[in-house]
Amino acid sequence: MSPIPSFHLLGVRVHAVQIPDAVTQMERWIQEREGCHYVAVTGMHGVMEAQHDHGFKQILNSADLVVSDGMPLVWAGRRLGFPMKRRVYGPELMLTFCQATAHKHRRHFFYGGAANVPSELECSLRESCPGITVVGTYSPPFRALTAEEDREIVARINDAAPDVLWVGLSTPKQERWMYEHRDKLRVPVLIGVGAAFDLNSGRLRQAPAWMRENGLEWFFRLLMEPRRLWRRYLVYGSKFAWNVSLEMLKLKQFN
Repeated sequence: MSPIPSFHLLGVRVHAVQIPDAVTQMERWIQEREGCHYVAVTGMHGVMEAQHDHGFKQILNSADLVVSDGMPLVWAGRRLGFPMKRRVYGPELMLTFCQATAHKHRRHFFYGGAANVPSELECSLRESCPGITVVGTYSPPFRALTAEEDREIVARINDAAPDVLWVGLSTPKQERWMYEHRDKLRVPVLIGVGAAFDLNSGRLRQAPAWMRENGLEWFFRLLMEPRRLWRRYLVYGSKFAWNVSLEMLKLKQFN
């Protein structure tokens, strides 16, 4: 099998794939049953977190697949010669995979989100993806799990034997969790999708399609949650644009 095409942006490897490619790769891992693979669905925020935390950069670069959940990464990929038509939008990737594989009875486990969100997500997906098989949900507390709690949830997930474990803890927490648990879990695919839990369950409003497709979702989300997101988009976003410009102009290296 040929390697998945990729490029580096600010020292972070990003795979130049689209949603159908990601679905195909996830299916291949499920069919092969050779170890546990984790997918980072990341955008500007994840790339910038990696600039401040080299341990997190290693986590992203250790992922089996890093997909561009953000138009800035798509624009950078195009600039580097990759034919990336669209972003790999986390909520859409989840829906597409669930719909495309429901007839195969792929087994899903949802880990993350606030209380009741995973069960609400399950109900929503049962309506939009007839035939979907959900084998478990878990909403962790807003604190670090004790060692005993962690062992219990790992055993619970392994006993449920999912094909895909969807992780909704937000960046960078979800990527760290997948990295730390990849050798403990007997699951072919772990995938961190963050806000997809809230968006696909109906807890949060999605930006209009025209905003999502043209790099303006950040503005919509900033209007919805200004106190939580202002630093991410206004501070990190500005630094990201500056650093990418330096890298594209070959004025600075970020490897």
